[in-house]
Amino acid sequence: MSTVDLAPRFFIAVAVILLCCRTVAWLLGRVGQPAVVSEMLAGVLLGPSLLGLLAPTAQRALFPEQLHPVLYVVGQIGLVMFMFQVGYAFTTHRVADLAGTAGAVSAAGVLAPLALGALLVFATAGRVPVLADGVPTGVTAAFVGVTLAVTAFPMLARIVTERGQAGTRHGSLALASGAIDDVVAWILLAVVLAVATGRPGPALVTVGGAVLFGLLLWQFGARTAAALMRDGRLGDQSRLLAVVTLLFAVAWYTDEIGLYAVFGAFALGAVMPHDPRTDRVVETLVPVCQTVFLPLFFTYSGLHTEFGLLGDPSVLLFALACVAVAILGKFGSCWLAARLRGEPSGVALRVGALMNARGLMQLIALNIGLSTGVVNSTMFTALVLVALVTTLMTTPLLSWFERVDRRRRAEPAAVLTVDPPAEVPRN
Repeated sequence: MSTVDLAPRFFIAVAVILLCCRTVAWLLGRVGQPAVVSEMLAGVLLGPSLLGLLAPTAQRALFPEQLHPVLYVVGQIGLVMFMFQVGYAFTTHRVADLAGTAGAVSAAGVLAPLALGALLVFATAGRVPVLADGVPTGVTAAFVGVTLAVTAFPMLARIVTERGQAGTRHGSLALASGAIDDVVAWILLAVVLAVATGRPGPALVTVGGAVLFGLLLWQFGARTAAALMRDGRLGDQSRLLAVVTLLFAVAWYTDEIGLYAVFGAFALGAVMPHDPRTDRVVETLVPVCQTVFLPLFFTYSGLHTEFGLLGDPSVLLFALACVAVAILGKFGSCWLAARLRGEPSGVALRVGALMNARGLMQLIALNIGLSTGVVNSTMFTALVLVALVTTLMTTPLLSWFERVDRRRRAEPAAVLTVDPPAEVPRN
């Protein structure tokens, strides 16, 4: 397909995606699901699991293979700019004593699902056809554990933002824990892939590159951003161009070292000075990118998911076991860690629910594993189910916790009343 032929396919594909996202968002909005979940499900509906099953010719015509990389790249633009805004908003809200609790929650949210996922693979090895040919069981077990340890950081951020909870204790704690969680998980993923391929280079690049990025950001990030935003010689358009250039450069670097572009975008947003000029830049960048470009990213992975592979009963049972292990390992451990750190029950439950969402971050890791041959299509589909279930349950859980809190606050305090003694009739 030539470039001339690809352009009209792109336009009609985007129109269909946005229309589908809006329709699904309207339907799921009636049951309280945020738009981000609708965008994720829209991709599955437009992929081989539904549209490809009902109208395969139309599905291939709408989304030819040559179009997938274009959708991915354009979607990345929306994702990077959205995460830049999330990082900027995150530093607006200062929460006391956050670092220690965020570290504990993140550590629990990585170690528990990593261990449980690996044990599940070892326990089912040879009984379920989910292992890729030629890949050691230990490598597959480690890969599954890492993918279960991932948190859907962009999705978590969008849920927190859409529900207006960015300034709350649980919202800030979940964002901080999710950021740490995913940095660690992506480094572990690089190590697993290095072991699988026999090439340690990528893992060393990821670890070393992350350390270098952190040092540069700490030493020069805030000062460079402040100088850029407060330079009176720059007009609004020049300042916007400079920020976009810097944002894309940071996204390129973090992608190249295997840490993923969202972390670079979030980190750059976090070091931007809170200034009316920065506000104007953010207000210019975010609306169109979040409304038009971001749904393309959340749709992309659904085009590679095929749930027909779950027809094998043993595979279906394995997938359900993965879901159970994922919820226990992530929700349970993050809740427990928050409680042990002294957080109130309501905060700990909400943090556990938010950290439990896997979303597109897990799907990205799965796509990497599938492309490198670490997992086969059956394992891929089973773990996609984990991403969908854990993400879909997040908002209903949060809404339920809020209803319980409202009922508790509305309950009148019980008042002890004593009946007056009965009057004794006089003779």
